[in-house]
Amino acid sequence: MTKTIQSFAMLAVASLAILSACTQKKGEDVTLQVKTQYGIIEGFEENGVKKFLGVPFAQAPVGELRWKAPQPLQAWEGVREAKQFGDDPMQPNIFGDMNFRGPGRSEDCLYLNIWTTATTTADALPVLIYFNGGGLMAGSGSEPRYDGSSIAKEGVIGVTANYREGVFGFFAHPELTAASDYKGSGNYGFLDQVAAIQWVKDNIAAFGGDPTRITIVGESAGSFSVSILMCSPLSKNLIAGAILSSGAEVLPYKATTQTDAEAAGAALLKEAGIASLADAMAMNADSLQKILPPRGMASVVLDGYFMKEDADAVFEKGEQAQVPLLAGWNSLEGHPTQSLQGQAPTLENYKNVMKATFDDMTDEIFSAYGITTDEDVLSQKGLDLASDLFTGFPTWKVCDYHAKTSSQPVYRYHYMHPRPQVSAKMGDKTGALAGGVREKTEEEKKADAQQPAIAPGAVHSADIEYAMGTLDTNEYYDWQEEDYAISKLFLSYYANFCKTGNPNGEGLPQWTAITKDNLDKAPVMKIDVESKEVASAEKENAYRTLEKFYRSKR
Repeated sequence: MTKTIQSFAMLAVASLAILSACTQKKGEDVTLQVKTQYGIIEGFEENGVKKFLGVPFAQAPVGELRWKAPQPLQAWEGVREAKQFGDDPMQPNIFGDMNFRGPGRSEDCLYLNIWTTATTTADALPVLIYFNGGGLMAGSGSEPRYDGSSIAKEGVIGVTANYREGVFGFFAHPELTAASDYKGSGNYGFLDQVAAIQWVKDNIAAFGGDPTRITIVGESAGSFSVSILMCSPLSKNLIAGAILSSGAEVLPYKATTQTDAEAAGAALLKEAGIASLADAMAMNADSLQKILPPRGMASVVLDGYFMKEDADAVFEKGEQAQVPLLAGWNSLEGHPTQSLQGQAPTLENYKNVMKATFDDMTDEIFSAYGITTDEDVLSQKGLDLASDLFTGFPTWKVCDYHAKTSSQPVYRYHYMHPRPQVSAKMGDKTGALAGGVREKTEEEKKADAQQPAIAPGAVHSADIEYAMGTLDTNEYYDWQEEDYAISKLFLSYYANFCKTGNPNGEGLPQWTAITKDNLDKAPVMKIDVESKEVASAEKENAYRTLEKFYRSKR
């Protein structure tokens, strides 16, 4: 064969290969009508993003399905509109500043929302599923701060999903356990989250997504949820990555046994004057919620189905999802004044009030955190201790576990940037816990001029709008150029992580992963106006000291 003929032959083979690849890659168009396993839904397009809102992922948990694991959907005929959010979960106004976009609140709340820029199914974009915070008592996937439009424009399909809150999602009872197929009760909200992930796994390809690249994300109670979903045998094999924002269900938190959960549920009914489970089942949702309002964040129940043992045990044995992890918390998750309760912020006073918690380890813990003078109490050192006691330490501990018992990288951050001032158009208001605002109390107004200088920081939940690129959905704050710059950075880290399991990318500050080899030595990413890695060796000693204390109490 001459060289010319050989070249033509090689070119022909290459052309056929390219043609074949293009044919295989083309896929089907992603239009505003998408066929799911259960029927066709129709969304709408806005600013270049296709939106499918209020998409059911399980049967409505109403009537006989109250306090049961989510059941598979029933198929529908024709085209179902997905152009507005479904009802938000039942919940009282625990966080009055939460902003919802659903038409109402209902037990019929198992809906998810999808934002995608895919043009064909061959795009196979990575997927982010966000589970809302709210103490497992409140919140919704319809909240604007979780909106998936910005992450979608970064080439990642955004998804939010509701789950049952409060008594509707986390109530256990002996009769419910006996009646269930898996002989357990109490984890309904978590099972809703599993059902949402499974629905995405089964259907997201039709929206141009890659079912093998699903990253689950959560903040606060959502972050606790993600850590548990990493451990549950029902969900750990469904995900490709996990992002934790302020919280995890490990030390010092602990799961509840099924027996204890059932006893607590039976006692709750008796205390409320409800004679039987049947009577509770017969009550409408509004009446039930008034009689049985949430009493704090629920613990996961060891039901032998969703969860078989404590998350600590799962992580220690390396039986959690073996996926890349990105996790962090904010610089002002807690504050020493919460413990001081009006006392002067002196070292002596702070130690005295913390002795009720730390007992004979008080001096050792204070020393580990470098809190040795009155000035330290309200410095970042004091804020670190208060923050760690809430969400910082357990989030750190998950990173520590995962770096030790997985082969996957761990990327840890500390979010430092405070929100700007409340916009002047809001009047005499101050920031609230869920990202909105509330009226200042008379005490706060008086304290404005008298309060000693306090190190500024990022309060609990302040990172959400930055990380999801949703600053413009929150009109309460006077956002500045620096806020948008930080948001662009944070969103890029999220998007890159969803795409590759690594947040690093061109033009971004380098972020070093924690592994077995650099444990206790790896720097932590400080996200602020000037984001950068900083050494964390000194702080690691504080974490180890706090861990020593918590383990002594187990």
